[in-house]
Amino acid sequence: MASWYVVQTKPKKEFHVEKLFQEAGLPVYNPRSRDGGRIKPFFAGYQFVFFDYPAQYKLVKYTRGVRALVGNAGGPIPIDEAWIEEIRSREVEGYIEVQKYGLEPSPGDEVEVAAGPLKGLRGVFQTGLSDQDRVLILLNCVSYQGRLLIEKDKLKKVVI
Repeated sequence: MASWYVVQTKPKKEFHVEKLFQEAGLPVYNPRSRDGGRIKPFFAGYQFVFFDYPAQYKLVKYTRGVRALVGNAGGPIPIDEAWIEEIRSREVEGYIEVQKYGLEPSPGDEVEVAAGPLKGLRGVFQTGLSDQDRVLILLNCVSYQGRLLIEKDKLKKVVI
């Protein structure tokens, strides 16, 4: 019986693998996001493919650019179609909007960690890194200043 499964792709091969699945006649869902003018996969390195396990397992597993199917020793684990529909429902004009916290910080601005285990800590924004999704901030904690590398989308600028 056919179900949705999660496929892990090799780095930067999401769109290539999607095209190969489409050419093989397999329904594939590769959610996209827009970052400025760039279109990129929302789940980097992963996508969803609808196929009949075990009948089409080898076709999917050995498609060029596929690293693995997400599962366990018993095989790939099917994903409920409701999850796929939930992700699709968040699309606006074919893209999933990436949530940003507040204004874009500049060096010297006070920022607050808005998500994750360090939520609520404040620091001073130092610089963005070559990997555009990570930044360097200087945390102010109990008479100690420590540097922290953190994902940019987990910060919000403190507006006074």
